[in-house]
Amino acid sequence: MRIFKNLNKCAIKRGLPVALLALLGVAAMPLASPAEPAHGIAMYGEPALADGFASLPYANPDAPKGGVIRLAEPGGFDSLKPWVLKGNAAWGVGVHIAETLMFRSIDEPFTLYGLLAETVEAAPGREWVEFTLRPEARFSDGSPVTVEDVMWSYKTLGTIGHPRYLGAWSKVATMEQTGERSVRFTFTEPDRELAMLMGMRPILKKAQWSGQDFSESGLEPPIGSGAYVIDTVDPGRSVSFRRNPDYWGKDLPLNRGLNNFDEIRYDYFGDANAMFEAFKAGEVSVWRELSAQKWDSEYGFPLMTEGKVVKSEIPNERPSGIMGLVMNTRNPIFADWRVRQALIEAFNFQFINNTLNGGKDPRITSYFSNSVLAMRPGPAEGRVRELLEPFAADLPPGALEGYTLPEGSDRPLDRAALRKALKLLEEAGWTVQDGALKNEKGKPFSFEILLNQSGSAMRTASETQQIVDIYLEALRNLGITPGLTLLDSAQFVQRTNNYDFDMTWYERALSLSPGNEQMLYWGADGITLPGSRNWMGMNNPAAEAMVLAILEARSNEEFTSAVRALDRVLTAGRYVIPVSFSPISRLAHSARLHYPEETPLYGDWPGFMPEVWWQEAKE
Repeated sequence: MRIFKNLNKCAIKRGLPVALLALLGVAAMPLASPAEPAHGIAMYGEPALADGFASLPYANPDAPKGGVIRLAEPGGFDSLKPWVLKGNAAWGVGVHIAETLMFRSIDEPFTLYGLLAETVEAAPGREWVEFTLRPEARFSDGSPVTVEDVMWSYKTLGTIGHPRYLGAWSKVATMEQTGERSVRFTFTEPDRELAMLMGMRPILKKAQWSGQDFSESGLEPPIGSGAYVIDTVDPGRSVSFRRNPDYWGKDLPLNRGLNNFDEIRYDYFGDANAMFEAFKAGEVSVWRELSAQKWDSEYGFPLMTEGKVVKSEIPNERPSGIMGLVMNTRNPIFADWRVRQALIEAFNFQFINNTLNGGKDPRITSYFSNSVLAMRPGPAEGRVRELLEPFAADLPPGALEGYTLPEGSDRPLDRAALRKALKLLEEAGWTVQDGALKNEKGKPFSFEILLNQSGSAMRTASETQQIVDIYLEALRNLGITPGLTLLDSAQFVQRTNNYDFDMTWYERALSLSPGNEQMLYWGADGITLPGSRNWMGMNNPAAEAMVLAILEARSNEEFTSAVRALDRVLTAGRYVIPVSFSPISRLAHSARLHYPEETPLYGDWPGFMPEVWWQEAKE
């Protein structure tokens, strides 16, 4: 499989046949070599690309430069600082403006190559990592990127930045300048991923923020070292980025074929319908279609029939992630797993999928489905079972035995599922009284479903509304009549950041290299810490233990077992009512836009569009 591509290349380079590698197993490979500066670093094995590589395999080094690409975003924005919790930051600032010490390849599970850093050096056991800056690295104002900027950025983000930076920073024992252009991070505990994460923090210009409260949101254009600078800003409506002709890194091998557009513009719209209409009118360059049914039926508009717009399908081998309605267990009514299972039973996925999507996309069956990291069907076995056994008494039913989602029915009313739901609710202390579900004290089973009226990254507002409307009809058969609240993007972000909801639409993308971020997603700190991804409010020691096992894994086999064990805990926890996903990305785009034939392992993923796309020159 392509996921092991970098390991196989490493074996061949050392003179070992790939067949022998498969026989011995990845675990038999050397885990570390003596510490020495290198051009890249991989989670396991060696980087696929040797020092001196010509370009990234999924980029076209001969791509022409020029043109404008216009992209659409839902809602609005009131900040240009995506590195803090406050405010609703414009998309693209963190992508196009700021750079990191290392560059992540989206054609490998987890490999980094030097960007601002010329070299990376790690201890054999990854107890520390050291980066040496490129002497030519510059911010867009021409000033050099210094170790002082690096150290200030890491400390500031780790202490008063967005909570997503806190977890890794809390494991840094010391940060010290070791040379004119070198900085070393020493860690407090065993965690192979920390050496990687330290290469992926944005580096900001310290002098720009002197005398300011960095934790506050704001519309001051940040100074970065990236290929683009902010050109124009219309707060809440649009932001455009202009390619910097003096970009310091334009001739680096890993940048060949990247950053091809002269201008990248993001326009904001009230909802997805307005975005799609703008695309059909030629005001937006690319449209990601999330519905297989619409992909087949709603692309007969003039620009398409005239050949000015084309359709592309881009495959991937990444996990499905989780998407659907999440239940906030901070609300006592969702604390019982039987209640959560009952609400899952009441969600007739088959009918909903057939009605809204023509039944064309498969259901998300676990958090890492569609990948080699997904839990296997049936009872836990081998190392996965060994990892989970110490927590057996507290694991949700199905974690060890095996858990599958209900099949659903092709009819609107799934009577068998509703009977199961009522039985589970009764066991949890809820019965139908005078047509309403109540507990023994007569308190109704009531909750609010919160939705973003601008939609989400993977579902339009109308689609989530349709899904919820069908679900509400099913819930009425159980004596449950939830309230439904629609909020604008800013209000939705504020409430979800503070977990002020009962049930809401939830999306969490997951990669082939889960690590420290999993504690931010599922760790107990997120029960009260604002801004975490633990929207379900889960407090499960088994989940945290599996994350630690992932971080301490010394082989791909051990890593995979730990992820599969975590997948079982999460899925059997019944926190999310999952919907469908697509194993391909459906992109409709201007016929003048192109991308390389060889698509990366992650497919349409951050780092792919618009980074490796280009526009053909006008005739």
